[in-house]
This record gives sequence, C-alpha cells and structure tokens, in this order.
Amino acid sequence: MYIEPIDSPTPPPLVLASQSPRRAELLGRLALPFETLPADIDESYLSGETPPQHAERLSREKAQKIAAARPDAIVIGSDTIVVIDGEVLGKPRDQEHAVEMLTRLSGREHEVCTGVAIAHGSRVETGLARVKVRFRDLDERTWKEYVATGEPMDKAGAYGIQGFGSAVVEGIDGDYFAVMGLPVVLMLELIERFGWRYAFGTLVKS
Repeated sequence: MYIEPIDSPTPPPLVLASQSPRRAELLGRLALPFETLPADIDESYLSGETPPQHAERLSREKAQKIAAARPDAIVIGSDTIVVIDGEVLGKPRDQEHAVEMLTRLSGREHEVCTGVAIAHGSRVETGLARVKVRFRDLDERTWKEYVATGEPMDKAGAYGIQGFGSAVVEGIDGDYFAVMGLPVVLMLELIERFGWRYAFGTLVKS
C-alpha cells in the first residue's frame, strides 16, 4: 500500500564537532547528511571536577564553540573518557604506556563515560552515558600483540571496542555505541528537545 509522504520543513544542517572517525561512522550509519568541524578546546580538568562532569562539560564546550560559528546548524559535541579506580586513562603516550594501561584493565571492570551535547544557536542540551566494560584476563604477551596492531594508540584507555578490541572485551553493561564514542539514542533524544525527530534517514519536525 502506498503511503503519502508527510511534508516537513527542511531541517537545519547537521555538524559533528569532532574529528573522530568512530563518531563520524556512527552518525553516518543513520544516513543523515552532516559536516565535520573539529572543535579545538582546552581539555584540562577543572578543580574539583569528577570524570563524568568532565566528559559532559567537554562535550558541551565543543558543541558551543562550533555553534557560535555556525548558528544555523544543529551541532553535536561528544567526549569519551575511561575510568578505573577513580583515575582517568587518556590516550597512551607510546606503545609501552598502552601496554601498561591494558595490563591494568586486564581481568577487571572499568567505566566509560561519554558526554554528548546538542547546540543550536545559543541553546545547548547535554547528557551523559555511563557504561561498565569488563576485560578478559590476558597476559602481557597478548597485550603487546594487540598494541602492535596500532589500534590502541589514538584511543582513550588504549582500546577500541569495535575493532581488534572486540577480542579482549568480555562484556558490557550499557550502551555499546557510547563506548565507541557516540551514544546514538541519547543524541537523538537531545535533538528531539529542539523539535526535530529522527525518521530513518532524515530529521522531521516532531
């Protein structure tokens, strides 16, 4: 049966305030046209700031910075951090540092916090996804082999769940896509607050 398409206003341009290929991949899976404009911001911690607060703030500042230059667009900002024992594990400095990180995570559970923010003009809405990730208990040789692939070197916590890292993650409790770097459902919920609903390949007025 033919269904008459529903007329809807043209949605604003969509801009991803990130240079992460993982975030671009996830957004691309939704078949939404978008631009990529990385936001260069100071990612230093503020005094007394918790890791989840840090991730959410950075996502907000990224979105706001690009939105200031592109007030016509819906801007998506996101930031992901890995936390264990209350300590944030950033990107490894070198291969040795990556092996140290992975050995520390081996056989244990850690938390991934991904902040996401949507900005349009001067308005911004933010959210946070928190995910528990459990690693297999592997020996140093295996971690060195993983690091030798090069995959861990540009990623927080020195691993990518969607690549070779899928062989070292035993399980997760939460949003898989948040671990990749962009909590898709949370992002779409925030976009809805601006009056736009995802309609499988496009945004329509909600």
